[in-house]
Amino acid sequence: MTQALHKLATDILQINDRGSYTVPTKGLYPFQWNWDSCLTALGQRHFDPARALTEIETLFAHQWPCGMVPHIIFHLRDEGYFPGPDVWDCGRPVPTSGITQPPVAGFALRRLLDSAPDLRMRARPLLDRITAWHRWFHATRDPKGTGLVALIHPWESGRDNSVDWDVPFERVPTSGIAPYTRRDTQHADPAHRPTKDQYDRYIWLVERFRGLGWATEKLHDASPFQVVDPGFNAILIRSCLDLADLAEDLGAPDIAAANRGFAHAGLQALEHLWSEARGQYLCLDRTTGALIDSPSSGGLLPVFAPIPQDKAARIAATIDGHGTQYRVASHAPGTPGFDAQRYWRGPVWLVVNYMIADGLDRAGESAAAIAITRSSLDLIGSSGFAEYYDPLTGQPLGGGQFTWTAAMVLEFLSGARRSMGNDTSA
Repeated sequence: MTQALHKLATDILQINDRGSYTVPTKGLYPFQWNWDSCLTALGQRHFDPARALTEIETLFAHQWPCGMVPHIIFHLRDEGYFPGPDVWDCGRPVPTSGITQPPVAGFALRRLLDSAPDLRMRARPLLDRITAWHRWFHATRDPKGTGLVALIHPWESGRDNSVDWDVPFERVPTSGIAPYTRRDTQHADPAHRPTKDQYDRYIWLVERFRGLGWATEKLHDASPFQVVDPGFNAILIRSCLDLADLAEDLGAPDIAAANRGFAHAGLQALEHLWSEARGQYLCLDRTTGALIDSPSSGGLLPVFAPIPQDKAARIAATIDGHGTQYRVASHAPGTPGFDAQRYWRGPVWLVVNYMIADGLDRAGESAAAIAITRSSLDLIGSSGFAEYYDPLTGQPLGGGQFTWTAAMVLEFLSGARRSMGNDTSA
């Protein structure tokens, strides 16, 4: 079974390969997405490390002068996706979106180079580029120097329609936007996607930022949606630390020091988001200064960073308490807003499983990490390489032959062989 899954996963990565970048899946997502590409490189490293590095290099070739790395790069025109480059209208030589996504590049680059050290000198310029992105986050998304950065659009989180956003998202208007036609619901069941009301608010924010000429230093204060996501910040912290380690190895002490400084400040501030009652971290509504009492996977993801061991143990117990057949649900079952099949309001995503399992393993919670690995491989064995899955039944949801799902399977198989021996049958 292990060899068969490895081949199927590799085949999907190659099917969705467009030469220098990989699309998430045909039809539904026909362009290059930021954190998809970085996580895709983790899968590619298992059969073509040089191609994996190209994936990340292509992404950073389209970094903005200010340091931001956009969440979509529109390499080729495709009318099957909305909002396309004309809606964003960012004025870039190759069209891109004007917002960003979870900054997982530092982590991905280190993991790639750990397994392919011969690529280190070729990858050296990326240390400067990724550091510039990290600096941009702290300069534009943490204007008061709290140590944590804010999202200004739900799409930046990667968890587009999370229950976490419901209350602060109500401040975003729905009126006055240009008429539009969604394309995602032509490729996937509308019942599994964000609602029209949510989409109206997504587009209002895009039009608001476009009206400011995409001046990224102005967008934080101009957005009625300012949310500090603990999972997003944990990814940034982990990437800073991994990039710092790489920089030290490659003789770049200034880069190492800058990234360790960002990570240290973030780890200290992150503890203010801990909820003892929930046994996990919570998002912060920066506009009101209040924590958002919404138990999502965003509050479990901080284990990906080196949080205190007692909190990692609590997160492992919280996941156990979900009681779903498959873990990890993107929102706690039995709590308000949970929907087992609607995008990020309940379904299981293997990329989140991977980061949580990695963090739990590093924190010494190996049994919890193995349980997530087994559950993830069980899902693949029963339901294929879907975009996401119902945590109660395992039903495959969203797009099929999904790139980052396949990449995570290769990572899980590799890790499972180390932690569980050869018994990785699903």
